[in-house]
Amino acid sequence: MRRSSSSDTKRRSRESGVGSWDARLAALQEACDVRFRDESLLRTALVHRSYLYEHQDEPTESNERLEYLGDAVLTYVSSLYLYRQFPGLQEGELTALRSAAVRAETLAKFARQIDLGRYLLLGHGEDKSGGRTRPLLLSSVFEALTGALLLDQGLEAVTPFLERFLVPEFQAILAEGRHENHKSLLQEFTQAELQATPVYRTVRMTGPSHARTFTVEVVVGDQAAGQGEGRSKREAEQAAAQAALERLTGAHSQ
Repeated sequence: MRRSSSSDTKRRSRESGVGSWDARLAALQEACDVRFRDESLLRTALVHRSYLYEHQDEPTESNERLEYLGDAVLTYVSSLYLYRQFPGLQEGELTALRSAAVRAETLAKFARQIDLGRYLLLGHGEDKSGGRTRPLLLSSVFEALTGALLLDQGLEAVTPFLERFLVPEFQAILAEGRHENHKSLLQEFTQAELQATPVYRTVRMTGPSHARTFTVEVVVGDQAAGQGEGRSKREAEQAAAQAALERLTGAHSQ
């Protein structure tokens, strides 16, 4: 195994801004209120691929596989919590609540609550361009941290860790009615993840003038992303946005 040189130690200290590598990991675990058994998992969760481009001699990997795992865990934990806590809500309402809580902007907010960006291992260019504060990068590392904790200690540890963030967020979403505005959620998601703004178009109107049914399609980029029906254009647009959210967030997680 390659030994860390004094220059490596100094470089890591400069990058972290919190002293030694051990101090860096200890500070993050204190912020998370968890203690990893295998700290190498925690370190991997902090490694952005840009760091590896500049440190190819280090025997490590990026956090992308842990991010994939964490995304699945977030979906599971939030789904199970909502299913148990809200027996009166239907599938679409549960999905809307979950989508509002696990979207990139919300996960980035969770990451900021524990100052997660401070601890990242980034390439010099990514760091200089503001990577430590970029919402998409922060949401990804929060997912990676979740995946690392799952591997380290299982659902018994990761569930209370996530509920610390999710439960207050669900309460705020319900109080503010954010889960009911699928159009806003879709726009936030597509602009953050796809750099595109949804466009709605009415594709069909049926029924007599006093009882119209509207069918609306939402297009993201050059692709039809979802379709919905309603007794008004607004209702149909919301239904189309919800369908698009379910499709696109599922594709994004895969």
